[in-house]
Amino acid sequence: MPDCCNPGSARYEDVFDARFARDLARRYRRRGATRFERRMVEHLASLGVDDRTVLEIGGGIGELQLELLARGAAHTTNVELSGAYEGEAVALLEERGVARRATRIVGVDVAVDGDRVPAADYVILHRVVCCYPHAEQLLAAAARHTWRALVFSHPPRTWLTRSSVAFGNAWMRVRGHEYRGFIHSPGRMYDALADAGLAPAALSTGPRWWVVAATRAAPA
Repeated sequence: MPDCCNPGSARYEDVFDARFARDLARRYRRRGATRFERRMVEHLASLGVDDRTVLEIGGGIGELQLELLARGAAHTTNVELSGAYEGEAVALLEERGVARRATRIVGVDVAVDGDRVPAADYVILHRVVCCYPHAEQLLAAAARHTWRALVFSHPPRTWLTRSSVAFGNAWMRVRGHEYRGFIHSPGRMYDALADAGLAPAALSTGPRWWVVAATRAAPA
């Protein structure tokens, strides 16, 4: 997919650079959160975000974090594999007066170095697993970092999405980029969450993106 990420800061920044970040920030300032982002925010708001903490893995310029901070979240942490988004992200935080309630961590792969990232009440992964080669490992690590619930998005596994990703990967090879996209098995991703003690359920479905929420079962 054209708006996902890949592990390894060099191959990531090579495609999703400062110009890409500026375009995202400009779009967010003009239009606000997307339909999928609003769905994620609404779900977490229904669980209660006041005074809660949020960890977003691969959050880019931090649109989701800004929306949740505006709804009363106590603190957000963003983990990125590169620093391409930092300038725009910090500017948006300062514009909204919430910079003190946000932390940004650069260059850490949560699936590999998860102990360097703090846990939170809620964890978000939006447009991330579709580009990570080991989605099950990433989701298992993300699940270990949430106390209450996790929300993530992924493209459905269809001929259309698989063809789109195959074409995109071929184009990246032609251009000499290392970036690659992936269409993972939804069942395996959901199983990874279930194995970590979360109960996944679809919030919305569509031809391009599915939004899935996974809640941790209350102790007996």
